[in-house]
Amino acid sequence: MNFPFYIAKRYVRSKSTQNAVNIINLITFLVIVIGSAALFIVLSGFAGLKTFSLQFSNTFDPDLKALPATGKFFSITPEQEQELDNIEGLVSYAKELEEKVYLKHREKSHIAFIKGIDSNYTKVTGINDALLYGLWRVNQEQAVAGIGIANILGLSVNQSPLVVLALKPGKGSLSQKDLKTKPWFISGVFGIEENLDKKYVFADISSVQSLLGKDENEISGLSLKLRDTDDISAVKNKIGSVLGKEILIKDRQELNSTLHRMLNTENLATYLIFTLVLIIALFNVVGAIIMMILDKRQNLNTLYNLGTTLKKLRSIYFIQGILVTAAGGVIGVTLGSLLIWSQITFEWLKITPSLAYPVEYRTINVLIVLATILVLGVIASKISSSRITKKLLAP
Repeated sequence: MNFPFYIAKRYVRSKSTQNAVNIINLITFLVIVIGSAALFIVLSGFAGLKTFSLQFSNTFDPDLKALPATGKFFSITPEQEQELDNIEGLVSYAKELEEKVYLKHREKSHIAFIKGIDSNYTKVTGINDALLYGLWRVNQEQAVAGIGIANILGLSVNQSPLVVLALKPGKGSLSQKDLKTKPWFISGVFGIEENLDKKYVFADISSVQSLLGKDENEISGLSLKLRDTDDISAVKNKIGSVLGKEILIKDRQELNSTLHRMLNTENLATYLIFTLVLIIALFNVVGAIIMMILDKRQNLNTLYNLGTTLKKLRSIYFIQGILVTAAGGVIGVTLGSLLIWSQITFEWLKITPSLAYPVEYRTINVLIVLATILVLGVIASKISSSRITKKLLAP
């Protein structure tokens, strides 16, 4: 067995004759355990919050979406549709036409977006799963509105119609003739997220094209569903070659780039803050090892006189520091894992009476915490073991 490792392992398990040294060692170990557990719990909490935040966009957004590089609209030809049907890995796609409109119901009004969709839209997104009440029925006479719009305008299912007013495309001064109107009865109400609930009314795409003065090939977006999102780049390139360079193909992350950047920045900032706390806490390791060096000074002198080199003596306390921090990190992550598991299983911590605080267990977070603890432990152990000098060992 390696001599420094053997001695270091003995020192970790043995108690000092000085009670104060034992207390300092215990406090140091507990600080490492608590610090690593706290870091793991926070990272798991942020992972859960990220998944919880993105589930709203995952309900609304498809795997891929085609958008015009410039302007708001583009045309898709029957030939391009046929080519899309032949792309391997592309399960389905849905055409949509979106524009800002003026909504009116009785004496109330609201500015929102009308989104014309075809029958494939519910196949490429999970929007119909967000239906709160009523039916998902989109046709020439019926539409589906967000709960925010329904509350603002006082809409009821299949009662008085919602009137949509849109401007006719063109140039010059505006007049009453430039406004086109179309009434829709609300067949159902969906709820995803506050901003989306106040923003959209879903209607039949052909009716919206007629309302906006667009032809049947003119759309504002193309939502696409893939068979396997692991090979997304290959399918993305094939779709791009069919639609042309004037069309951008974006995945979910690109569609919600701001949200992803915000969540990743918050996660990084929290990690750095807790790492700083761990750095401060691991100064205890430096102090504890130096106390051990002073307490075992007579033993060090004996080993040195027996021929142990200065380098090996330093290695003893270097290894001891790593063993302490590694053991504390493993125990801390284990305790943190138990807490995360209990939250996932029993949901004892609630945001609201019906909503548990979201957490997510990820192996990558385990590795991040252990790697952080180990790196900081190596630095702390190196600093403290370097205190062993010939001057210290001099009689």
